[in-house]
Amino acid sequence: MSERAVPGGRGTSGEGVVSVDATEGGYEDIHARLKTYEGLTAVGGVGKDLVNEPMIRHWCEAMGDTNPAYAGADAVAPATMLQAWTMGGLSGHGGRSEAYVEMLGLLDSAGYVSVVATDCEQEYLRPLRPGDRITFDSVIESVSERKTTKLGTGYFVTTRTDVRAEGEPAGTHRFRILKYVPAGRRRKDGATGGAATAARETTADARETTADAGETAADAGKAPAPTGAAVATTRATVAPAGETVAPTGEAAPASRAERPRPVVNRDNAGFWDGVSRHRLLIQRCEKCRTLRFPWLPGCNSCGCLEWDTVEAAGEGTVYSYVVMHHPPFPAFDPPYAVGLVELSEGVRMISNVVGVPHDRVRIGMPVRLEFERVDEELELPVFRAVEGSGG
Repeated sequence: MSERAVPGGRGTSGEGVVSVDATEGGYEDIHARLKTYEGLTAVGGVGKDLVNEPMIRHWCEAMGDTNPAYAGADAVAPATMLQAWTMGGLSGHGGRSEAYVEMLGLLDSAGYVSVVATDCEQEYLRPLRPGDRITFDSVIESVSERKTTKLGTGYFVTTRTDVRAEGEPAGTHRFRILKYVPAGRRRKDGATGGAATAARETTADARETTADAGETAADAGKAPAPTGAAVATTRATVAPAGETVAPTGEAAPASRAERPRPVVNRDNAGFWDGVSRHRLLIQRCEKCRTLRFPWLPGCNSCGCLEWDTVEAAGEGTVYSYVVMHHPPFPAFDPPYAVGLVELSEGVRMISNVVGVPHDRVRIGMPVRLEFERVDEELELPVFRAVEGSGG
């Protein structure tokens, strides 16, 4: 007799949790049940703040965006701030729908307790100006079939948020997460999560071993992992080229896991091609000649879509840094230093600082680019402390 997890049940990955997938026909069953949540409300409400100049200024300072359109009497907000005006902050949103909570509970009860953000898509319909009042509604747009990625096996969940300013449509934000069982961890049916599972499962299950190109960073044959592939964060987020995402704290398995692979797309493929040839390439606007990093489809300064590249000399200094202790993640060995390095060309990028103990890294420390091979397929740009510079 097969058992079923109850939607909304708050299980964990420990013993005693019934996995829906562990039962005969469970894969089809859980997917069918997840599909019933499509189209239902996830969250909705009113932005906690009006569109305002201080938040715009802080955003521009953090992003290094000096576009004059974002300051002055006729200022507008950067279009990419669309999601920022809907976020709940540290206190969160109190309006998550019962349907959304139930759907996540169903996945948790089935053993898919880890989560990582994979990508987002935005559409802009009108500029946002200081004083605009923001309202929004999010729906569960889609739930994928079961996918097996380098991180593990699970389901991609996409939510769509429609944003309004003063009642007028202002934009749409799609956000996708992967709820998964980490690679190397055994599900309740005894199978091991991750790409290796596919070789041992049935032909029907094997159909799902490759995630859609836009949904996963896990293709083993793609370019090397992001510069910051050693960056484990408290909450996983999608990040541009040169940065990384890592799932929330999971206990490390006995065997060493692979480093996460990057999301390579048409906007950053040139960067990873350069890495494969031991060249660190920086984008340069063909109109105003401004350098930019991470790679973007258009210029922050003038909006021009045409660009070329310059190769970084590889010299830089530590502009800021953190030492990662927690959460643990199978592919990494904490504690380790993650630096925001300012290159001699003026742009900044995130990577590991190596060649010096983590507690000797200091702001202003000179570093030099090198490429570090971490496995047979993966080589990463990192920054080694210049000899004699340890604090």
